[in-house]
Amino acid sequence: MSFNELHIAAANAVLFLALSCFVVVAARNTISLLQLVVATWVFANRTRPGKDSVELWQRYADFVPPVSVIAPAFNEELSIVQSVKALLALEYPQHEVIVVNDGSSDDTLDVLIRGFDLEACDRSQIAVLQKTTIRGTWRSRRYPNLLVVDKENGRKADAANAGIGFARTPLVCVIDADSIIETDGLLRAAEPFMHDNGRLVAVGGTIRVANGCEIEGGALRKLGVPKNLVPRFQIVEYLRAFLTNRVANAHTNTLMLISGAFGMFRRDVLLEIGGYRHDTVGEDLELVVRIHRYMREQRRDYAIKFVPDIVCWTEAPENLKGLQGQRARWQQGALETLRFHWQMIFNPRYGRVGLIGLPQMILEDVIGPPAEVIGYLVVPAAILLGVLDPMMALAFLGVTVLFGTGLSLGSLVLEEMQLRRTPNASDLYKIGEAALLENFGFRQMNLVYRLRGIRSFLRSETKWEAVPRIGFNTPA
Repeated sequence: MSFNELHIAAANAVLFLALSCFVVVAARNTISLLQLVVATWVFANRTRPGKDSVELWQRYADFVPPVSVIAPAFNEELSIVQSVKALLALEYPQHEVIVVNDGSSDDTLDVLIRGFDLEACDRSQIAVLQKTTIRGTWRSRRYPNLLVVDKENGRKADAANAGIGFARTPLVCVIDADSIIETDGLLRAAEPFMHDNGRLVAVGGTIRVANGCEIEGGALRKLGVPKNLVPRFQIVEYLRAFLTNRVANAHTNTLMLISGAFGMFRRDVLLEIGGYRHDTVGEDLELVVRIHRYMREQRRDYAIKFVPDIVCWTEAPENLKGLQGQRARWQQGALETLRFHWQMIFNPRYGRVGLIGLPQMILEDVIGPPAEVIGYLVVPAAILLGVLDPMMALAFLGVTVLFGTGLSLGSLVLEEMQLRRTPNASDLYKIGEAALLENFGFRQMNLVYRLRGIRSFLRSETKWEAVPRIGFNTPA
């Protein structure tokens, strides 16, 4: 092959890659746009829930089923006391808080013992789902509805399974130990179960970034926006994920993820499927997909819902190092879930989940990140080789950066119209500014972190990188 022929072949290959990446990115953004349209329609046509907790309490206090709130904790000494106080203060007629200390290497257990006047007790499990040893159980002398379980380290899935085994209520709410749930969050999550005929198996809610907010006595006292751009960018991401993607997917019965930071489940269903898997770093995603699979294979009518009015606040990574580990883990967990349940993909037996939900995950988590990164490299190369019109490069920039900015701003408008959790115009401006800036650097770094997650998946790595915490009310 002559040099000229080799040059032509290389140029054509680069052009093919550039066009393929453009198609993939355009497909992802088209799906996101459709989700924004569906979410807008859902919000416009829904029956608005009660505005305050007093109304919810008066309506449901005598009818709500008991709930066990399970909070796995690992090295959470900075925020564990405030988090548990918030859980105990939730406005719910009958709820138990089960904190599972997952073999913390810091003073998490000692802080709990001192903070809540704990004494050792003998509490047996109804079901043993965890793979590690329970070292002891503790009861509070001051709070009769608080149980602390101390166990060997086995990661969050194992700790959540241990808590499920100790629960005795029909519903369980699994959260992160550093989560701050709004006081009426449990009532809002339990409300769909009270109107259900037995189909409903799980409910998810909106997760918001607590960085920049004032937390006092375990409760959210004042909303705010962080000064650091990294958590501010994450506010935009969370708005997009929860108020657009989750709302739309729940409406089309393709909801694949209930965040590990807050999710309410029927305990009997969790026991039937064996709880969370221990061999994945994306246990929350895998659990929901497995529920879909189990209920479909059992030919049981079921529903999984998302209630955007449930708001749970969590501490987001404050710097890029923490963000890198988190996003790589999320990416690896998504790929592990697809590997575990590949038989469902494009399989009509699993309905919309198999035909729409999982293929969408493939586009988003398998094809999307590499395609966009490759696009940033091959599009300029194709222009230099003279095989791609510069206008095509502008089109690629438009469907990646400008289109992404528009989707973020659309999600922000949706939040302001429906939930109004942004306290003032100044904070709204800061979030809008982040929506504009995130596509110029932050988005690209996220893609690199996701590629790292793909590498970890291909290497079958199992290392869990904990996200560094600064704790609530601590200056960044």
